[in-house]
Amino acid sequence: MAIDALRRGWPIAIAGADGTLALLPVETADPARLAAFDPNATAPLLLSAGRAATLKLANQIEAAAPDAAVLVERAPWLDFATATALADPQFDLRDPMKGPFRAVHIDAAEAAAAAIGLARIAGMLPAFFALPEGSATLAITPADIAAHEDAARLAIATRAHLPVSGAENAEIVAFRTPEMPGEHIALLIGEPDGNPPLVRLHSECLTGDVLGSLKCDCGPQLDAAIQAISASGWGILLYLRQEGRGIGLINKLRAYALQDQGFDTVDANTRLGFAVDSRNFAVAARMLSLLGQHSVRLLTNNPNKVTALEAAGIAVAERVPHILPANPHNERYLATKRDRTGHQF
Repeated sequence: MAIDALRRGWPIAIAGADGTLALLPVETADPARLAAFDPNATAPLLLSAGRAATLKLANQIEAAAPDAAVLVERAPWLDFATATALADPQFDLRDPMKGPFRAVHIDAAEAAAAAIGLARIAGMLPAFFALPEGSATLAITPADIAAHEDAARLAIATRAHLPVSGAENAEIVAFRTPEMPGEHIALLIGEPDGNPPLVRLHSECLTGDVLGSLKCDCGPQLDAAIQAISASGWGILLYLRQEGRGIGLINKLRAYALQDQGFDTVDANTRLGFAVDSRNFAVAARMLSLLGQHSVRLLTNNPNKVTALEAAGIAVAERVPHILPANPHNERYLATKRDRTGHQF
């Protein structure tokens, strides 16, 4: 319900242990709703530290954590249009920033941090007008938000035989929780043979998996993973509904627009106000546990996936490289993964 309220531009309240914040989302609200929410024009602007650092706001101790919360003092010139320009990096080159702006102390720090997390889960820009006291359509707690990403609540919903191209002997298993916005999928290929299965964690990529985008390597990786698992005789493809490294389709496309302006994939994510990688691989570990698999051979170039699975109790017996040729459109993207996110090719 909170995600639905935000997407409709309605104010919500988050009650944390150190205070409550009423929040109006910048992306989906408008000047009239802002006037109703904040008739005295005193509500400061809540952004992420990554976005605040891009805007060169002072006093950003948290800037090393892009998804930390930052509160920007409400100046007389910080109206709705200016807030939109501050929130959305697509306007950075079009509209010179007004100011000056000043970051101020956040009293309700838990609620502020939860708000930034909720924006990411909702696939929206992490930007809100915030008031310690204010009217709201819905009141929630940080625990309500955390439940959206609680891997322990994941359960098997259904399963069925599903022959696919490259693996006719396959079974599809669907997982969900009451809170998660999308269902995660496992494709079991072949028959267990007593050895750890070859496992691929594949994050959803509509542009690459469905439309054949050449900007990334996701589509070819998906096809090659199914072929590799089938050739191994036994394995599992986990299809995780974590588009855009966990920031959602719309924000991923915003990141693409920033890449068109010259930013690489890492800087584009932080310029939007998100962490470099917001995916939750504990979900993958939970899926494997529910499937009875506690030791795997992991098909990946990303050592962080190995670390995350092992931290969640899944032993990685072997990391199997998953290397595919580059094309002229994704060469820079692959170089960024190698040089800035630790991928091993």
